[in-house]
Amino acid sequence: MPDRSGAESARVVNEPLRRIGRDNSLGRGTWMSLVEVFDHRELLGRLVSREVRAKYKNSSLGVIWSLMRPLAQLIIYYVAIGQFLGAARSIPDFAIFVFAGLTAWALYSEIVTAGTNSIVTNAGLVKKVYVPREIFPLATVGASSFNFVVQFAILLLATIILGQPPLHAELAYLPLSLILILVFATALALVLSALNVYLRDVQHLVEILLLVLFWASPIVYSVGFVHDAIGGTWLEQLYLANPVTLGVLGMQKAMWVAGTQDPAQYWPDLLWLRMLIAIVVCAVLLLVAQRIFSRLQSNFAQEL
Repeated sequence: MPDRSGAESARVVNEPLRRIGRDNSLGRGTWMSLVEVFDHRELLGRLVSREVRAKYKNSSLGVIWSLMRPLAQLIIYYVAIGQFLGAARSIPDFAIFVFAGLTAWALYSEIVTAGTNSIVTNAGLVKKVYVPREIFPLATVGASSFNFVVQFAILLLATIILGQPPLHAELAYLPLSLILILVFATALALVLSALNVYLRDVQHLVEILLLVLFWASPIVYSVGFVHDAIGGTWLEQLYLANPVTLGVLGMQKAMWVAGTQDPAQYWPDLLWLRMLIAIVVCAVLLLVAQRIFSRLQSNFAQEL
């Protein structure tokens, strides 16, 4: 009888070596990751739905709760900063101004906060079955976008009620603002979610940094105050290099009609160009973030 075991061994020896796991190259590796996520798009959709339902599970008011926090913040800032500190006297339609900024900020902060915890929160799935790990932070992006749509609908309704619907050319800043915030926040969510698996202090650090970044963006104060204080210096350019600042300004430019019509209000020069450049830079950051995530994700199950 022929030695089948010997023949099988010889066949195995002659087999070419194959890479196991993901390709870490920039171009091919990124493309393969995108294809893998696309192949699991149905699961991604279910995770987004689960994130939304879980947030309002056993709640009588449901989605309305997603409005409570920004509306509470709006009331606090309108009274404390707008009335007591007098900011409303120099900023027309101060409530719309603040709510526009809060709507953009809520989208960014929710993606970053939920995205940072996404892998740890789904530790059970990560340890039991293999799926592309990127779908967990991406699911938080989808759920946060749903909450944004609800808040944006209230913002749009408020502008109509106050007789200031955004029917002007500056509405073109809205998609620029959304793209910039989504791309930048997704890049951060990917990197921070991976780092948080290895160092759980990351989630606490993120909370502190978001608190600082909130006041580093013109949400409850006009960018004109910043220009008056540090205008013409490198500090102003550094301030305007923040993608969140540009995203907030783009949202205000699109939705705050009274501010765009008031010649006394200051707007940075070539804001649209700054936003386009920031989108390109953030797209590169997203690519780098995905490569970092891909390198770190191989040991998630062991670390969790």
